[in-house]
Amino acid sequence: MFGLLDCNNFYVSCERVFQPRFEGRPVVVLSNNDGCIISRSAEAKALGLAMGAPYFQVKDVLRQHGVQVFSSNYALYGDMSRRVMWYLGQVTPGVEIYSIDEAFLDLHGLDQYMQPYLGGGLEAFAHTIRANVKARTGIPTCLGVAPTKTLAKLANRVAKKNPDLGGVLYLDSAERRAWALEQVAVSDVWGIGRQYAQKLTAAGIDSAADLAKVSEAWARKMLGGVVGARLVRELQGYPCSGLHPSEDGTLSRQSISCSRTFGRPLTAHNDVRAAVASFLTRAAEKLRAQGDQAYVLTVYVQKNRFDPKVPPPYSRSATLTLPGGPSADTRVLAQYAGHLLSKILEPGCTYHKAGVVLDGLEPPTTGQQLGLFAPAAPVAEAAAKVSADRPQLMTTLDGLNARFGRGTVRLGSAVPTTLIGGRAPWQGQAQWQSGAFTTRLEDLLTVS
Repeated sequence: MFGLLDCNNFYVSCERVFQPRFEGRPVVVLSNNDGCIISRSAEAKALGLAMGAPYFQVKDVLRQHGVQVFSSNYALYGDMSRRVMWYLGQVTPGVEIYSIDEAFLDLHGLDQYMQPYLGGGLEAFAHTIRANVKARTGIPTCLGVAPTKTLAKLANRVAKKNPDLGGVLYLDSAERRAWALEQVAVSDVWGIGRQYAQKLTAAGIDSAADLAKVSEAWARKMLGGVVGARLVRELQGYPCSGLHPSEDGTLSRQSISCSRTFGRPLTAHNDVRAAVASFLTRAAEKLRAQGDQAYVLTVYVQKNRFDPKVPPPYSRSATLTLPGGPSADTRVLAQYAGHLLSKILEPGCTYHKAGVVLDGLEPPTTGQQLGLFAPAAPVAEAAAKVSADRPQLMTTLDGLNARFGRGTVRLGSAVPTTLIGGRAPWQGQAQWQSGAFTTRLEDLLTVS
């Protein structure tokens, strides 16, 4: 059996843990730069506020109904997620962290052991997990339990939509599975995207129950071959996939990126360079955290495509295969990033976003692929100015920032030349951000 635990309205729930006065009130959390709604309480959903709605379009509605607005606070959300996932790892044989607020649980073989202790087998155990997560972290959850991951995901969705189920749905019988499949539209089945949903609806398949009745041959033909066949088999109760390495550190990403929409438009090239150096620093930290080096570096900048005065192209990028071989050294990567940026910045242009992408990732122990041709002259000149990798220096840098806070020690090129309200000019707006209650000593709550 598999379980799928999902934290309800996770970002909103994190805010309510430390500010319980907002329980029962409509609450929304905005994206980076206070752009769009990315989390809503049940009360906010009841007001018709849509996920992804731009703040400037709904701010009057928010004021009218007294909706509490928060800027996103990923330091808080990430730490609360870590606490939830840690507990799950202590009470189940295996955990696949699917996202910041979702995890698949390995529950195989537990039913016979839980029956004597809880008197209700896996269903009672699921209720215990849910209650303990709430008691330990304050985060409300729903838990679906089923023979396959796809059915566990579906069960979780049904449990969330039906409060009478008490937050848990255990699909332990053919009758329960048939009922749950009837409750879910085919467009809401895990793995069915918009295009496939339209194709299935046109073929008269409207619910998950309809999809579970199709033949394997039909699924292969209509749903992308073996992937579609596996999806249908999982809906029928036959597991085709187990737990995978997850975002808890056991999963090595194939590509690492860091990008931001600027808090204000940037015209000065020095500000754009400092922003890119800052993003590169963060990407390099992630790269070293998973023990890899990068072969390929991409830098891109974007203009405001919605401004009628701005002519296309709205985005420019440059990519480089590192001529000196793969690297995880922030200084080396920043030198190359600066070289790429100088090729794509245009005089007099105003930029709204920038980012970096690291590709071709592999551990340093792997035999490195040699270049077939010598690098072009401008790149060779840039490479000649780059110091050799110094892993020990990077280890010390990461250790200092882990101990004293991210950004305590950084490249000079990532330090802003000007500050606006005490913040770098590229940092996004966050005028309703709460404190980092669990990770920053100055933000600890005082109870009196």
